Amino acid sequence: MIVVTGGFVARPDSVDQLAELCLAHVRRSRTEPGCVSHGVHRDVEDPLRFTFVEEWADRDALAAHFAVPASREFVRAATALSDGQSRMTVYEATPIRVP
Repeated sequence: MIVVTGGFVARPDSVDQLAELCLAHVRRSRTEPGCVSHGVHRDVEDPLRFTFVEEWADRDALAAHFAVPASREFVRAATALSDGQSRMTVYEATPIRVP
């Protein structure tokens, strides 16, 4: 399983627009093959901060997601509405079953 975390810090004048853009991206991404989960969360201490947590079945599914033109357009548009810095970390994870 592949886990992706990342996010943006909105500019105060664009926070609502960025929220709408993020929600549309998440909803579209959830329909892609290999998407296990895809969510965006707003920080309760800093309402300008949006964090994504995604799970993908494998590297190929994530690579396909990155290749979707709408995904690239989302990053471009979100960066323009934010502080200009996108953050992303990709992990290869093995689930641990807890009794």
